Amino acid sequence: MPHSHCHGHDHDHGSSDELGLQYNLFEKIDKENLQCLNESVDGAGKTVFKPWNNRLDRIHYVESDADEELLFNIPFTGNVKLKGIRIASEETEAHPSKLRLFKNKPNMTFDDVTLEPDQVFDLQKDSEGIVEYSPKIVTFSSVSHLTMHFPNNFGAENTKIYYIGLKGEWTPGHRHGVTICTYEARPNLEDHKLKHLDTVSKTIE
Repeated sequence: MPHSHCHGHDHDHGSSDELGLQYNLFEKIDKENLQCLNESVDGAGKTVFKPWNNRLDRIHYVESDADEELLFNIPFTGNVKLKGIRIASEETEAHPSKLRLFKNKPNMTFDDVTLEPDQVFDLQKDSEGIVEYSPKIVTFSSVSHLTMHFPNNFGAENTKIYYIGLKGEWTPGHRHGVTICTYEARPNLEDHKLKHLDTVSKTIE
């Protein structure tokens, strides 16, 4: 149904100042460790994460190299509740036509994109970042790493992206979380072993 197809995005423009404040997650990206695979110019992928007011800048952009695919590995400096995505390209066939999102899967490669994505968007041609795509809040409520896979475009040999805007809430990351998880996992392993022994002994009886 056409209605359900359009359900994932919104054409509400909002004031430029307001959107500038909302689309500020580019400040919370760990740019040093951000990766863009298949970019034609090394480091170009990092330049598309910029302030809302610079979204129409056509000097800095990323273009795919060998084919139309682009893959961004985006680490954040904390935890993000992702609420909106806007993408600006150009009104040509070089505009990406699909976006696949993966949550908390660092260092993905093109070999990994066969995995089931957490969400998929069919994109519209948009040169000004007008269309907003809404990630599922439940799924993207605690994101420390976001992977954006653009598998194809509207028919060109290469894909171009001028701007990627991310809207959401940021909170500092808790680095000790990994240690706690490891600690909590130990008793579970022991419980599993004990149950296994009980099963064996009952079988022998």
